[in-house]
Amino acid sequence: MGPRLNVFGNATAGTLMNHFASASKAIKESSLPVVTQDLVALRVSQINGCGFCVDMHSKDAYAHGEVSVRLHLVAAWREATVFTEAERAALELAEQGTRIADGAGGVTDEVWANAAKHYDEDQLVALINLIALMNTFNRLNVMLQIPAGEYQPGQFD
Repeated sequence: MGPRLNVFGNATAGTLMNHFASASKAIKESSLPVVTQDLVALRVSQINGCGFCVDMHSKDAYAHGEVSVRLHLVAAWREATVFTEAERAALELAEQGTRIADGAGGVTDEVWANAAKHYDEDQLVALINLIALMNTFNRLNVMLQIPAGEYQPGQFD
C-alpha cells in the first residue's frame, strides 16, 4: 500500500503541514511532560487506527526513555498499574476528547476536573491541543493511507 497523495510534493499540503508542525512545536515546548505527550499521542493514534502514528509515537516514546511494558499497556491503561494518576487523567481526557461522537456530551466535567487536578492551565492548553492535533494527523494519515513501519525516531524534528 502506498500513500494516496505525496504531501511533501504538494505546495498546498506543504503549507498546511508547516502550520501543523508549528502547532506541534509549541506543544512540544510546553511544560506538559514529554512522557505524557508521548502516551497521549500513542493512545489517540491507537483509538483512531492510525498505523503510521502508532509506529511514530511508540518509537519516539521509546527514544525518549519510555519502557516497553508501559508502551504495550497504553491500550489497556485502565487495568495497568504502571501509570501515574496524572497520566491516567490525561489518557482518560484523550479518550473522551477523541471519542466525542461515541459519548453523550463529549468530555465530562468529572474527567476535566480530574485532569485539572494534575495539570496547570498552560499544561491543559497543551494537552487539549495535543489531543486535537493528534486527531487531525490521524485522520489525514488514515485518509491518505500513509504506510506504517518505516518511521525513524525524531524524523520530523
